[in-house]
Amino acid sequence: MTESVLVIDVGSGTQDILLYQPGKTIENCPKFIVPSRTQIVAAQIRQATAQGQGIFLYGHLMGGGACAVALKKHLKEGLNAYATAQVALTFNDNLAYVEEMGIVLCEEAPESVTSIWMGDIDTFALRQAIEAFGLEYPQKLAVAVQDHGFSVSESNRTLRFRLWEDFVMQGGDLHKLVFAQDIPRVYTRMQATRENVSEAILADTGTAALLGIMVDPVVIPHLNKGILAVNIGNSHTLAAAICGERVYGIFAQHTSMMEIEALAKFIQRLQSTELTNAEVFEQGGHGATLHPEMQPGWDFIAVTGPRRNMAKSLGWYEAAPYGDMMLTGCFGLLSGMGII
Repeated sequence: MTESVLVIDVGSGTQDILLYQPGKTIENCPKFIVPSRTQIVAAQIRQATAQGQGIFLYGHLMGGGACAVALKKHLKEGLNAYATAQVALTFNDNLAYVEEMGIVLCEEAPESVTSIWMGDIDTFALRQAIEAFGLEYPQKLAVAVQDHGFSVSESNRTLRFRLWEDFVMQGGDLHKLVFAQDIPRVYTRMQATRENVSEAILADTGTAALLGIMVDPVVIPHLNKGILAVNIGNSHTLAAAICGERVYGIFAQHTSMMEIEALAKFIQRLQSTELTNAEVFEQGGHGATLHPEMQPGWDFIAVTGPRRNMAKSLGWYEAAPYGDMMLTGCFGLLSGMGII
């Protein structure tokens, strides 16, 4: 691929953006670290709450987190909230539960409410920002979002980790989780992003982070023996045992629910192949899965992510591919696309 690519790694706190321009060293390509869309939407909801205004949410299914918290506070104040059916899936896959929250489902905005557009990718704002610096907005986009998968009856935590387990047991090739063509129907957040940005290449943020760690020049020589790749994000922590290009084991936990001692213990038990799904899930995490062929070892540990300082005392290698830790996921997307 010789064309420019806008690469966006959507997190709970920030959206990390790289404008990849072939022919330039990556270090010289334009980059932006800006608030994520859920943070922006949350601020808009809070403003409406402060003004005593009802809200109408329309657009696309997107990541919850901050905007879901703001919406619940809005409803708690006794203010009206309306949403289209697609947008309402942001808050729960079961629309009956969404209505029980107090959200009224409708496809048109009622009178005298504040309308708020929802979606993980705001192409209008991105185009404005890029063109403001005299740059050309690219035709190709690649986006990473955290997608728990869709299920009306199964919890998001359970489903997300069942999908990871299927992936590990089916060979653990991360490149197969970068979707240039058809996206599996279970990944509704990726589907919504594709609807918003046609032909965008999609991947999960966990996939992007792990692929990004794997292109760090210090990490590469250790891959054939095996590494533990750890991404400590603002909301989620993901760790994977990777040998060559194959994931043998993986676990995921909520960053806010895990002290450094708990993280170290999880890692030690992953290294010894003793970590179980139950012990992670029962502590509020998504779970853990290990392939039967996984053997003890995995001494080299590389960590990345905006909360990586939490593991500073453990002495792990701090991965920063191309010198920029915050763009690890963007570099992972480029790697998954075969560009770097």
